[in-house]
Amino acid sequence: MALKVEIDEDRCGAIGNCAALAPAVFDQNDDDGTVVLLDAAPPADEHERVRDAALRCPTASIALHETLPGHDE
Repeated sequence: MALKVEIDEDRCGAIGNCAALAPAVFDQNDDDGTVVLLDAAPPADEHERVRDAALRCPTASIALHETLPGHDE
């Protein structure tokens, strides 16, 4: 299964849960603490951490799109 990550920087509350839970995929902007997406298509071994980060985002700034191989969105 392929996973595509999208973020809404305007909605981000700069809490940092995402960066703490999935540091290979998310970081925080040094200036204002908002989310920085490091990998919009993370490898399968990061999917569980990314899903957890999305669920724990208090501002729902992370959108996930999952597709089966060969079924691009």
